[in-house]
This record gives sequence, C-alpha cells and structure tokens, in this order.
Amino acid sequence: MPAAAKFKSPLFHKDIIVIVGGFGSGKSEVSVNLARHLMATDTRPVALADLDIVNPYFRSREAATALATLGIRSIVPTGAYATADLPIIIPEIKSSIQQPDGWLIIDVGGDDAGATVLSSLSDAFTPDGYDLLFTLNAYRPFTSDVKGTLKIMGEIERAGGLKFTGLISNSHLIEQTTVAEVLHGVDLARQVSEQTGLPIFFVSAVDSVLAQLDARQIPYPVLGINRSLLKPWERSSPAGTN
Repeated sequence: MPAAAKFKSPLFHKDIIVIVGGFGSGKSEVSVNLARHLMATDTRPVALADLDIVNPYFRSREAATALATLGIRSIVPTGAYATADLPIIIPEIKSSIQQPDGWLIIDVGGDDAGATVLSSLSDAFTPDGYDLLFTLNAYRPFTSDVKGTLKIMGEIERAGGLKFTGLISNSHLIEQTTVAEVLHGVDLARQVSEQTGLPIFFVSAVDSVLAQLDARQIPYPVLGINRSLLKPWERSSPAGTN
C-alpha cells in the first residue's frame, strides 16, 4: 500500500487544474504525479498539457510515453518540436481549455516569465471554471519565507492574468529530503495560507518520507510523489528509466 494512503486524498471540484510555481519548485513533477493520481482514482479521462517554455530539462512532456501507457493523454508539441527549447503553444491547448474532456492539468513554466504564456490563453478560461495552484517549495531562494512567496505569487498573477485559488506544499531537497524539511514546508504553506486566505490543496512528498510521518502531522490532503523527471545525464542509466 502506498505511504500516502494513510493521509487524506486530494479532492478537486474544477475540471481544469493549472499548476505554476517559482523556478525549481517541482511543479512539473507534481503535475505528472497528479495526473497519475486522477487516472487511478476517477473514471474520467485525464490530459496533461505542457506549457513550460522556460526549463528544457524538467518538463512534463518527458513523461509522455510513460503516461500514455496509463491512458493519460499528453498535450505537447510533436515531431521536430517535441524536444525544442522554444516558446511553442499548440492550438490544442486552447481548445482543451474551452472544452475540457474530463480532467485537464496544465503545467506552466516557472516564475512570472513562464506564467506570461497564460496571458495569451486567459480568454479561454471561464470564471470559476479552473483552479490555479501555486507550488511552494520552501527550499528555493525566492520562496523561503512568506514575504518572498507573496512577491512571487503577485508577479505570476500579474504576468498570467489569472488569480490563484490554492496552494501546494512541495518542499524538498530531492534525494536528501527529510521529514523535518517536509514539515517545515507545510508550516510555511500554512503561514502563506493564513496571509492570503487560499486553501492548501495538498502536500506532496516522496513515499519514503511519507512512510515516516504520522497522519496527524499533516492535517491536509497528501499526494505521494514517484520521481519521473530526471536530468539528461540520469536518463541513460537504469535508474533514469521512466
């Protein structure tokens, strides 16, 4: 049984879930794992749209083949543009926002530079028809405290033309992540939630850390993370196989 099973499971009431965050927050990894979670717990189709035009190394499109084996559709550039480090927005993303078929997760690039792409799509969203979630990693330089986090969130909202509806606590130090670091991130997310009035939709962490936690230590829904997006030099090793 996955370690996350002892916690409350994330619940969503909007078909469109837009996930953004500061650079290096882990939002693409969260997007991929959320797609898996929805596919495993709901009967509706799941699609994951990659709108990350900032980071060429950790984009959700890298997991497209593995997700396809689960029945999850990836909305990404194809052919010669599939791996291009270019700001490409395919028309299918806008049409999927206007007429979603089941769940639609949108993975948006880091910081305000990446969120600018949302402004070109903002007219496709209907009011109250989506959730825009900020992925908070307390161990990134500009989101290590409440003041810095609020600044980044404001910049992203202004660049993207959409308002946040919730938070994701995804504090980690990759393989070196400990229970203490996850709980520190939860506490920071709680402070940001109190400042903004935004709910914490879920806390995400790898199963090895969640296994060491008691359900009473995290009073929020939890999403277990299985790492899928690897550095280019990791992909050639057996451990880097999706």
